[in-house]
Amino acid sequence: MAKIVALTTFDNPHDPFDDFVKWYIFDNDHGYNCCGQLAALARTSDALTTEENNVILEEAIDQIIAHDYVGLYKKVTREVSSEELQEYDMEAAI
Repeated sequence: MAKIVALTTFDNPHDPFDDFVKWYIFDNDHGYNCCGQLAALARTSDALTTEENNVILEEAIDQIIAHDYVGLYKKVTREVSSEELQEYDMEAAI
């Protein structure tokens, strides 16, 4: 099993893993831009493994949350199988 992570907000009712499109629309409609914030901080690369990129993403998420003095953001995690991890890696938007 492997862990995947995502940045979201406490008020977003959609799951970024299961319903990304609705989650993304809500996120952008409210001006949060979670994906943009992660893209600015997380230096992921195709040259790295999925696991290495996930560590980088989690560190960026933790950094965003550490500087979130309003308490808007949260980290969500999910345990996935190796097969699911490969599917997630192929579909990753970042």
